[in-house]
Amino acid sequence: MQDIHAVVNKLLQPSDALIADMAALEGDLVILGAGGKIGPSLARLAKQAIDRSGAPRKVTAISRFSEPGLKAALEKDGIETHAADLMNEAALQALPYAQNVLYLAGTKFGTTGKEPFTWAMNTYLPGRVAERYKEARVVVYSTGNVYPFTPVGSGGADESCAPAPVGEYGQSCLGRERVFQHFSERYRSPLLIYRLNYANDLRYGVLLEIAKAVKEERAIDLSMGHVNVIWQGDANEFALRALHHCELPAGILNITGPETASVRWLAETFGKIFRKTPVFTGEEQPTALLSNAAESFRRFGYPKVPLIRMIQLTADWLEAGGATISKPTHFQEREGQF
Repeated sequence: MQDIHAVVNKLLQPSDALIADMAALEGDLVILGAGGKIGPSLARLAKQAIDRSGAPRKVTAISRFSEPGLKAALEKDGIETHAADLMNEAALQALPYAQNVLYLAGTKFGTTGKEPFTWAMNTYLPGRVAERYKEARVVVYSTGNVYPFTPVGSGGADESCAPAPVGEYGQSCLGRERVFQHFSERYRSPLLIYRLNYANDLRYGVLLEIAKAVKEERAIDLSMGHVNVIWQGDANEFALRALHHCELPAGILNITGPETASVRWLAETFGKIFRKTPVFTGEEQPTALLSNAAESFRRFGYPKVPLIRMIQLTADWLEAGGATISKPTHFQEREGQF
């Protein structure tokens, strides 16, 4: 386990390009919704890059911090924290200001049956936040779920593809984008909409779900037969560098890996590693939820952790008994019911 931790820690170090971008950034950085799967590692990467750049700016992580020990752990790493329920208006207005904002707040899983709350979190709250930070540049996390399914041989939806989300989760995420776009236009606030799918680290993600199913000899549904994945460390780096790409009118950028990865092939690759024969159910459909991230590669370069390395790292992590997060992606979902 010590060896795999050492490898992963090396892969999570900020690149020279990120350090340079953090040095050139003006003002402090606030991360809203910093207590989820992505926020803590994003905050730590930002802090490391800023420290190495020598820039005199601070990183503030804002969240309800419902996970025990997370707030103290971030503070130990030199990150300022602020506990707040963003849906509380008084708490929202009391948030510290910064010129640079990464907005990660939102809800996805368990949204079926809680549609009103989903819309409040994903569409109402963004308007309140956009008002609060109307003078800042903002990178807004969104999702590939705003796109329609595309043919698996098409290369996926690029940023010019018209949104057509399936289900209320995707619809509410499109609402988040539209509300931020409205206030960006109103206040002339630079904005970038950051459509991410699917980020993977060793504790969660599509690759881990497929690997666990193969290892435990559980059936893998092939109805969503192809996916895009990206190493979370790469996605975090791109998000921070995206602060330099906020613009008017608001920009849109797809963030994912370069491959259209076959779920069957992923399972069979894990099968070879674990010496298991994957079990499948269903059949591959001609369409899938896929994004084309070529524009992000033009701006930032290719992800530094390729797919095959993510696969091997995930397998090694599972074999070593590494901790996992029980938050499935539901990547198999074709009806938008999360």
